Amino acid sequence: MPASAEPRVALYFDFDNIVISRYDQLHGDMQYRKDTSRTKSVSPGTKAAERLKEATVDVDAVLDFAATFGTIAIARAYADWSTPVNASYRGQLIDRAVDLVQLFPLSATKNGADIRLAVDAVEDMFRIDDLSHIVIVAGDSDYVALAQKAKRLGRYVVGIGVAGGTSRALTAACDEYADYDALLATDAAVADDEAGASSPQSGSGRGGRQAPAKKADSAGTPPEEEAAPSRRRRASTKKASAGASADTPADADADAPADEPPAPTTAVRFVAPGQAVDEGPSGTTRNPGRLLLKALELLRSKSDEEWQPSGAVKNQMLRMDPSFQERKLGFASFTDFLKSRGGVVELDETSGQNRVRIRPKKG
Repeated sequence: MPASAEPRVALYFDFDNIVISRYDQLHGDMQYRKDTSRTKSVSPGTKAAERLKEATVDVDAVLDFAATFGTIAIARAYADWSTPVNASYRGQLIDRAVDLVQLFPLSATKNGADIRLAVDAVEDMFRIDDLSHIVIVAGDSDYVALAQKAKRLGRYVVGIGVAGGTSRALTAACDEYADYDALLATDAAVADDEAGASSPQSGSGRGGRQAPAKKADSAGTPPEEEAAPSRRRRASTKKASAGASADTPADADADAPADEPPAPTTAVRFVAPGQAVDEGPSGTTRNPGRLLLKALELLRSKSDEEWQPSGAVKNQMLRMDPSFQERKLGFASFTDFLKSRGGVVELDETSGQNRVRIRPKKG
């Protein structure tokens, strides 16, 4: 088979490692072991449960960052998924097409994730020639040998870890290292961009004014045809918000920037022992406006360029959410979708290739 021009990424997630590191970063060294040992039962409403909620790992932030390197061809998360803490992440990981590898504990403190992950990664590199990037989500020094081996085999190695819980040797062994807190900063920047768009904008281009412009452009269009995109948006919204509040903006953001930024979809609820796990709606479509801003923020931080080719932006959006389709939102082209988001992004059509950037804040 001919090699794909698109870079292909393999992501390996030592889930226990990153969850424990994040918890200890916020609540103190070795605190996770003390609060959630197997001899203790952590129930909802307790202090330990609140601490677990505060230390929730944003899986989307990790996967979206990994997608900036290319198509994620392999994504695996290694953990004991029968434990309540890990079980609370299952629905979110499955929705992002991450394979969950079950590892039963070999001892009180070890589950063998490092050995199994390293063996799988090396096998994948020999078996799949066109894997170009290896992303290791962990901070354990046990992964240094894997990173070195991957580099010798010609792969670009990216490490993602929690500050204070990542080995310096692992950081040095990677071609590129990303701090988990820096990934969260991207989401914070997206929320800030959305907040800036809530103020009224002068002239055309505000997403909320897209409907009147559409009416003027399509004079003589029968009302039934004009209303069709709205019906599709309502149907899509109903699917995306199954099991949630009907007021939650899902696809409605295609028409207007939300005055109140929607709550992040990455919140994970702690599941107590014996409590049923709510996997959540499967195949949930992400908010298209937030998806656009997230793609722009990621590309800007990666290339340090403010203007991005619209084709690259759409490609990044599809990597993060393959279900994104501007036609489902009622737009004939991606350019029309970008124009509808004029309150938050700026489109440059003067050059031969359309470029887009996040609209600078005034003042």
